Amino acid sequence: MSAHVSSPEITFHPEHSGSTKRIWRTFWVLSILTIFELALGIGIYTIHKGEHPSASMVLLLKGVVCILTLAKAYYIVSIFMHLGDEIRNMIMTIVVPLCLFIWFIIAFLWDGTSWLNLRNRYNGKPVQTEQHQPAATEKGAKD
Repeated sequence: MSAHVSSPEITFHPEHSGSTKRIWRTFWVLSILTIFELALGIGIYTIHKGEHPSASMVLLLKGVVCILTLAKAYYIVSIFMHLGDEIRNMIMTIVVPLCLFIWFIIAFLWDGTSWLNLRNRYNGKPVQTEQHQPAATEKGAKD
């Protein structure tokens, strides 16, 4: 019997398989998006600290950062949580409640801001309401 019997289960493949190529592609996509987001953040900072800050430009850049962040979140969930490989019904089971949750957060923030603005507008002062007198009827007008 030979002392150097190789087992078919133990192999060594130095070349990259398809899964490592996918991991490297994911690494580079997320790295580029992150570097771009950081550049936009530095741009927002310099606009804020400049002599003539532009509120509309800052708002536009913040919107772009939010969109890029959502794209990164989608990509991470799709690749690392393997949601991109699932069937459509499984994806909808996760995405629809998530969208409802985000909608609830926006609705509660909107309502809270409205309440805060009303509270600050009146600032503890009683609200002046107009009191309407009922119109005199013909019988009451003749008496």
